[in-house]
Amino acid sequence: MERRNFINLVGKMAVAAPIIGSGLVACGSESKKETFSGHQFPDLPYAYDALEPNIDAQTMELHYDKHHRGYFTKFMKAIEGTKLEQTPMPAIFAKIDQHGEAVRNNGGGFYNHQLFWENMSPNKTTMDNQLKAAIEADFGSVEAFKEQFEGAAKTQFGSGWAWLSLGANGKLFVSSTANQDNPLMNVVEKQGTPLLALDVWEHAYYLNYQNRRGDYVGNFWNIINWDEVGRRYQNSL
Repeated sequence: MERRNFINLVGKMAVAAPIIGSGLVACGSESKKETFSGHQFPDLPYAYDALEPNIDAQTMELHYDKHHRGYFTKFMKAIEGTKLEQTPMPAIFAKIDQHGEAVRNNGGGFYNHQLFWENMSPNKTTMDNQLKAAIEADFGSVEAFKEQFEGAAKTQFGSGWAWLSLGANGKLFVSSTANQDNPLMNVVEKQGTPLLALDVWEHAYYLNYQNRRGDYVGNFWNIINWDEVGRRYQNSL
């Protein structure tokens, strides 16, 4: 996507959409607009042991309360006293190349993890018809999408993330990013609105899976909150 089109898209989303927590964007009607009230560290939506056996309680506790909280704390320190304290995350990411590494790495870690927690659930959910139809149209089949997504997660060298996102052209795509980058950042190759995120940093799975990243990726399908992914898709259209 051209950078100008992407920045325009993010700008429209930031103006027309309510801002939730850290600046995760959900598009809504004019009557539902809310004012961004600053970056907030989110509550975990479930207990530490709620995703077992797919993700163990100790990993969840360390991941959320140490790693995620650490990114938030360092991000807030990096933006202290600047206008970024009152800037939603998508707007920050749209011009991330104008900010330092502390904002890029810690802001990404803060945002990405909130999306990650929200797109998992201990409750069994299924893909809604609208999202399923879009996946079939853009990937050929749900199985083809899953294969491509798993491939992105398994082959990401070192630490990073796998994503399902919606591009400015209205098409879904799969990508991976290194470290704490995400598809909203204007420095990544494939830019768009993230719908589904999978953390493939070793701290996300190593206590339980050791070096078996593939098993961790495969079990991710058991705990996806498709209701949340579908909501993100509908709000991003």
